[in-house]
Amino acid sequence: MTTQILGVSEASLRLAKQLISEGEVVAFHTETVYGLGADARSDKAVRHIFELKGRPQNNPLIAHVHKDFDISSLVDNIPAYAKKLAKAFLPGPLTMVYPSTGKVSPLVSCGLQTLAVRVPSSPTAQAFLRAVNVPIAAPSANVSKHISPVTARHVYEDFQWRIPLILDGGRCEGGIESTVLDCTGETPQILRAGLVTQEMIASVAGSCGVYVPQKGEQPKSPGMAYKHYAPQCRTAFFAPEELEKARALYLEEEQKGGTPCFFCEEALARLLPGCRVLNLGRSGEEMANRLYELLHRGEEEATLLICICPKERGGVYEGVLNRLTRAFGRE
Repeated sequence: MTTQILGVSEASLRLAKQLISEGEVVAFHTETVYGLGADARSDKAVRHIFELKGRPQNNPLIAHVHKDFDISSLVDNIPAYAKKLAKAFLPGPLTMVYPSTGKVSPLVSCGLQTLAVRVPSSPTAQAFLRAVNVPIAAPSANVSKHISPVTARHVYEDFQWRIPLILDGGRCEGGIESTVLDCTGETPQILRAGLVTQEMIASVAGSCGVYVPQKGEQPKSPGMAYKHYAPQCRTAFFAPEELEKARALYLEEEQKGGTPCFFCEEALARLLPGCRVLNLGRSGEEMANRLYELLHRGEEEATLLICICPKERGGVYEGVLNRLTRAFGRE
């Protein structure tokens, strides 16, 4: 199978629609990361996503729709606070989980009685979703547990010869996956942190909790499994106060003939003169924007990637920290 990378045009959208109708998988740009999409109504098409990614069968997917799609056909019991949140943040990087009406394949939610729905703001995603006009089940367009893709090239590296089409919308500016919000209770609860923060949600909904998974529980949302977003090189993870331990490990790797590289925020990068550093930046938003692109660079250039996590907490930092702890293998 030849993998085409095409920008959005009448011809590429016709091709995308045809491929989706045939049960194929199409990768497409969103404002967060590239998605690997198939018809959410088809068991066969959804199963193909899991097979392509090597994704665990208990890890739910998200149904993506265009901004004028009637989501009441897919979900029940949309609470008043969810309608307010949709008005405030959609289209955008917010996924909301509702009771399902059973109109999509049960494989999308891995047997759960809920459905996660997202309305991406990317013009490429909107054009694709309008062209097909069906709910599209889509995880990130990477092999399971590997780094999420923020360029069409990243998708191609994982899936060349395995998928027929990548709709190229350029580099994803958000940089980390959407916030996933459980809207099945009296108050919303964050299942996965992202660019729409707890503080932002609470300012509209009145309150917002953070869900704490129970040991052995089936994941309620994508991104809740232990190891995710991981580079294929060796990694190490340190707290900010462990800078000297991290520096010692860097020198040890260098003495062995390896190519170590630090992965940290700008304030710490300044304390590491003469060292290889991938600089995440200064703010939570900047770190989110750079995170996956730099992880891909680190994977290509380093034998050992040493992460020193950011000092700040709250806001977008929570989403960044979530991705770092899972990418570098520490809860």
